[in-house]
Amino acid sequence: MAVSDHVDLPTFMEGVKKRNPYQPEFVQAVQEVAEDIFEFMQDKEEYHSQQILRRIAEPDRVVSFRVCWEDDNGNIRVQRGWRVQNNNAIGPYKGGIRFHPSVTESVLKFLAFEQTFKNALTGLPMGGGKGGSNFNPKGKSVREIMRFCQSFMTELYRHIGADIDVPAGDIGVGGREIGFMFGQYKRITNNFTGVLTGKGLEWGGSLIRTEATGYGAVYFLANMLATKSEDLTGKTAVISGSGNVATHAAEKIVQLGGKVLTLSDSGGYIHDPDGIDQEKIDWVKTHKTHRRGRIEEYVTAFPKATFVAGKTPWGVPCDVALPCATQNELLGDDARMLIANGCKAVAEGANMPTDLDGVHVFKAAKILYAPGKASNAGGVAVSGLEMSQNSERRSWKEEELQQMLKDIMSGIHKSCLAYGDQGGGYIDYVKGANIAGFKKVADAMLAFGVV
Repeated sequence: MAVSDHVDLPTFMEGVKKRNPYQPEFVQAVQEVAEDIFEFMQDKEEYHSQQILRRIAEPDRVVSFRVCWEDDNGNIRVQRGWRVQNNNAIGPYKGGIRFHPSVTESVLKFLAFEQTFKNALTGLPMGGGKGGSNFNPKGKSVREIMRFCQSFMTELYRHIGADIDVPAGDIGVGGREIGFMFGQYKRITNNFTGVLTGKGLEWGGSLIRTEATGYGAVYFLANMLATKSEDLTGKTAVISGSGNVATHAAEKIVQLGGKVLTLSDSGGYIHDPDGIDQEKIDWVKTHKTHRRGRIEEYVTAFPKATFVAGKTPWGVPCDVALPCATQNELLGDDARMLIANGCKAVAEGANMPTDLDGVHVFKAAKILYAPGKASNAGGVAVSGLEMSQNSERRSWKEEELQQMLKDIMSGIHKSCLAYGDQGGGYIDYVKGANIAGFKKVADAMLAFGVV
């Protein structure tokens, strides 16, 4: 006789913590989803009896491996690499590779778990995965990065494939690193296939992939504002980060008539009261990408700006905020400060940048708040389109891809409305995104039986 999994939320989360000790990021991600899913599952016996949520919160597999490489001085260095394949109920595993000293199994499990729902929301057939290493590319020569990427792929290649698992880039992994990894994959397998996304345009990449996450977050923000009959014209925006997502979010806000006040990195943030226009955004892109510089040097080029060391930008008054740096960068007190200063809307460009306290603060205040699994899905959406282009041996024009990205973000917004409308003009986008993503994955899992 089948035993139903009718436990309450605290009991369920106690089990998650017990099975995943010393993995706070993963437990946090599961908690944030479970808070909404438990209410939705109340009268759905099949989800309980088949233990669907517990199965989604247990990755299909976690691959851990050693990465040995040689630095320019001839020293042998040893890093650890991972690939977390969380769930492939609706398509091949899909998710980025991150190279950063903060990478742990817990961080990658949380990212793969989130990716499962994010990918489901896009409407494209992609499962959830994530990978990376505690390798730090900062300060490394190009040849050192090449040797590391080749060594990393020498192990990873046996776990991925165009219909198995299709990695992309993430923090510390851009077009250069994707190129090195793809070259090694091709060298080992003698196979030219769409096994990685974020590739160069010359060898199977997609137009607007670089811009997609930042642009998509702003398109989602615009969709939220439209529910209040507002747009971005004349609105001030505070953005964290100064990498790919942040600079392209800033670019799109400027294009839509908004004024960007801040950007940041791990050293602190810059505040430019005159606004960070396209010329300044282009300067930041060049400075961060080609010179590998720090954001504090912005004030040398643009003296009217100020640099605040060791702080995040959430104390700067604004109309809208976009956390685009990393996980848990916006805490409960930051959320309270944003609301006190009149912030009307928050759209996450990074993965889980708001901690649980902050999420609860935004939801209690009933402001427009989009979780990353909804608002930053633009990047993986265009990655999915790149997979389609690779399979068909074709490419789409930029204007076609821009329209597809807009349509996908609009579709995600509609999915959130379907399950997040609380009445009285309030949309709980966290609840809407969690339920819409969960339902698609859960129903596919039910169809497959116990596997």
